[in-house]
Amino acid sequence: MKARLAASAALALGIAIGGSGCAMATYQATTEKYDPSDGISADLGTIELRNMLVVSDDGEEGSLVAAIVNTGEDDATVEFEVVDSGERFEVDVDAGEVVSLGAGDEDPLVIEDLGAEVGGLVTIYAQHGSEEGQELQVPVLDGRLPEYEDLVP
Repeated sequence: MKARLAASAALALGIAIGGSGCAMATYQATTEKYDPSDGISADLGTIELRNMLVVSDDGEEGSLVAAIVNTGEDDATVEFEVVDSGERFEVDVDAGEVVSLGAGDEDPLVIEDLGAEVGGLVTIYAQHGSEEGQELQVPVLDGRLPEYEDLVP
């Protein structure tokens, strides 16, 4: 009787280990942070930039689209500068809030002197407060996709 119980326990343990063994030894891709859409992301201290991209039909004028998340306890002003043209913008984000440029009630920021090729990248410097800023290589897309057609300036 003890042999049957021991064999059953060993079999159950073998099935449990065999069924979950891959998860124990395999790389878990879902634990990696990545950009699931067309834009890029960056963190500036308590400010998180998500799905940042520019929509343009001609590369001369474009709409900066992004979700700007303030995870801090203080209101913040995020500063953007298009590196090649020197054009600057500021966006205020209340503590614990999200500003979605180009979505809902928020209009995208219109860059009048973009100077980039559609399908290429534009360098935008982003910074807030005393945090170190970052130069970001932001993709420039056109309005061919239905989700972007209303964002073309």
